[in-house]
Amino acid sequence: MGKKSSVFIVDDHPIMRDGISQLIAQQPDLEVGGSASSASEALDALGRSTPDLLLVDISLGGMSGIDLIKIVKKRRPRLPVLVLSMHSEDLYAERAIRAGAKGYVMKHASASTLLEAIRRVLAGRVYLSPAMTDKLLEKAAGSEPAAGGSPVDVLSDRELEVFKLIGRGLRPQRIAEELQLSIKTVETYYSRLKLKLNVRDAAALLQLAIAWHDDLKEPGETP
Repeated sequence: MGKKSSVFIVDDHPIMRDGISQLIAQQPDLEVGGSASSASEALDALGRSTPDLLLVDISLGGMSGIDLIKIVKKRRPRLPVLVLSMHSEDLYAERAIRAGAKGYVMKHASASTLLEAIRRVLAGRVYLSPAMTDKLLEKAAGSEPAAGGSPVDVLSDRELEVFKLIGRGLRPQRIAEELQLSIKTVETYYSRLKLKLNVRDAAALLQLAIAWHDDLKEPGETP
């Protein structure tokens, strides 16, 4: 066979990285070109390596997977990115595509689905589930149901990140540490969230965020 396609894995869970690495290593046309547990580690490694595809998780310590994709597309515009995440595609798939990703796969998908997505993106195509593809096509055609959207659709990527951490019960100081932001910046995001989500105070914002997080939480996700 010809040269194998190299996949670089970015995920902060060692067990997940190892499992994906073993799956890829078993394929005749694929190989693992490296791995990283954080966005900063990935960017450092990508300065020294040339993988054919970047497989990225959304939730990473510090910089998020969405932010990583944006930076990668500026530095390496021809490097395709595929997102593999535990978070609902309804929430993040469109954001990932807008950031520059070429596909989105849920972590509970089968191994064959992940491999199909990897090969499709390597072939220069986009991979989304049929349901997500239909949703984006309906939106592009202007036929998306008016009541079908989520209140968080109005939030920026970073605002959504802060809102998600509020829903996990994290206080502003902890959110600042988690996202490597100043406490003043986090307080600014609180103000924007209250305005965009039409809530009167921090207590109401917390209540809304917790309710939203509980509704959205995937099986096996920790609070």
